[in-house]
Amino acid sequence: MIPALFRIDPQDSTATALRDLEAGEEALGVTLAEPVAKGHKVAVKPIAAGEPVLKFGFPIGVATRAIQPGEHVHTHNVSTALKGSGDYAFVPSEPAEVAFEGPGFLGYRRANGRVGTRNEIWVIPTVGCVARTAQKIAERADRLHAGKIDGVHAFPHPFGCSQLGDDLQGTRAILSALANHPNAGGVLIVGLGCENNQIKGMLEGIDHPNLRTLGAQMASDEVEEGLALIEELVEGARATRTPAPLSELVLGVKCGGSDGFSGLTANPLVGRMADAVTRAGGTAILTEIPEIFGAEQLLMARAQDEAVFDGIVHLVNDFKDYFVRHGEPVSENPSPGNIAGGITTLEEKSLGAVQKAGHATVTDVIPYGGRVRRKGLTLLEAPGNDAVSSTALAAAGATAILFTTGRGTPLGFPVPTIKIASNSDLATRKPGWIDFDAGQVLDQGMEPAADALLDTIAAIASGKETAAERNGEREIAIWKRGVTL
Repeated sequence: MIPALFRIDPQDSTATALRDLEAGEEALGVTLAEPVAKGHKVAVKPIAAGEPVLKFGFPIGVATRAIQPGEHVHTHNVSTALKGSGDYAFVPSEPAEVAFEGPGFLGYRRANGRVGTRNEIWVIPTVGCVARTAQKIAERADRLHAGKIDGVHAFPHPFGCSQLGDDLQGTRAILSALANHPNAGGVLIVGLGCENNQIKGMLEGIDHPNLRTLGAQMASDEVEEGLALIEELVEGARATRTPAPLSELVLGVKCGGSDGFSGLTANPLVGRMADAVTRAGGTAILTEIPEIFGAEQLLMARAQDEAVFDGIVHLVNDFKDYFVRHGEPVSENPSPGNIAGGITTLEEKSLGAVQKAGHATVTDVIPYGGRVRRKGLTLLEAPGNDAVSSTALAAAGATAILFTTGRGTPLGFPVPTIKIASNSDLATRKPGWIDFDAGQVLDQGMEPAADALLDTIAAIASGKETAAERNGEREIAIWKRGVTL
């Protein structure tokens, strides 16, 4: 029988229900005062009004009234303690890095030394006006060249014109970074001709050796001309998979539709993957900056040096100021789905979310639209929104994304997106969405699950399709922050 409650840290004043519980049940020395749904929290010691409520060994908020052992702990009796920008001091911790090799994979080694997990042709529109044009070219080309390449895919979006300043630069940076991705054996940039985001400006940030451009306003038949250009790209992209060590993998880590199990199973499991890859000499990328609020000091303590620490502080405080400038509280999270799944405050969500980064040393901080520059753990500027942050991870150079979820989502992104269910119920109900069941952590333990997930990652990096790929789920979204003309 599944245990009733699980307490993560001995100091915690709460424990998580591992199944639906009835009033009167006993577990961890307390008697439940009321029914509690799985994934939700139960007090396991008295909590005074105004006292911090503990989970993961850290405060997840403060009690708004006295809470007795056995009571349900949630939004009705706990509130956030988050405020605006904070002051932080650099107190480095001793890194616990251990050399690790792990399974390699079969990838596509590019001329610049980077290794892709796919060999595809990517069709990238400069502006929303030719988004559908790019799709039509890619759809026809994918049928024409099946078997010669891993696929031809377009990434439509609504931006690239009527944008100013940082918005325009952000659009250009993301699209240019995608065009440099090692999973793209060839790239076709499709422009309209009169847009703000001109092809010429895009090319300044692209160094891909197998690149073509198409101006739709100057073409007599833009689709036919696009198909001819893709035929050239396919010829230039011919490649075979060769063995690559785990150190050549770049893992993006992401959570979406989280629940009360995310911080117990899926996110710590992904943290093991981040540790494995970085200890092997590879790279992991963590983003969703608003979803580290309340847990940022755990990452700051792992900064490689004071310059990286200062970068984390600036990034976190700037993101908090972004909320404040728009008149929004920094704690405007979790989502309704998160709350229904048992997550009470942003601090709780953040403490669970940062576990995706494992214990790796933070070696770099990069801006939105930036590309990874160093091995180890990189912190990337992007919001929590699933599509925007996952697109930023791909643009930064992630060759696979580990996406944990407790509620489920069908979304997929430019690179293989491995969906990891936090609970076995979701994995059973949605096999068409889910690639790996992290619920097995509760039954089999963390180590067997970690070994199994690492093998799954290696297989997908070597060409096995993800559920999202089978479903044709490949999207991008661009972060809009400013004025639209």
